[in-house]
Amino acid sequence: MCMGTKTISIMEDAYNILRSKKRRGESFSDVIRKIVEKKKDIMKFAGSWKRISSKDIEKIKKDITSLRKRSTIELLKKTK
Repeated sequence: MCMGTKTISIMEDAYNILRSKKRRGESFSDVIRKIVEKKKDIMKFAGSWKRISSKDIEKIKKDITSLRKRSTIELLKKTK
């Protein structure tokens, strides 16, 4: 399917935001589609983890806590 193209004008700050979201091999159209794509309904994932053991749940909680601490430390290093 061949689609036409349109030229649009955007402010430089908006362009920089789009450019920062763009990954290698991705077009600006891909980035815009990704940004404006309708959010998924989180409830479709409800019950997905029913088969996880309580031991695994505790490990996941510890891992999340550890990641949060490390990311906070890294963030604080960058602001100095």
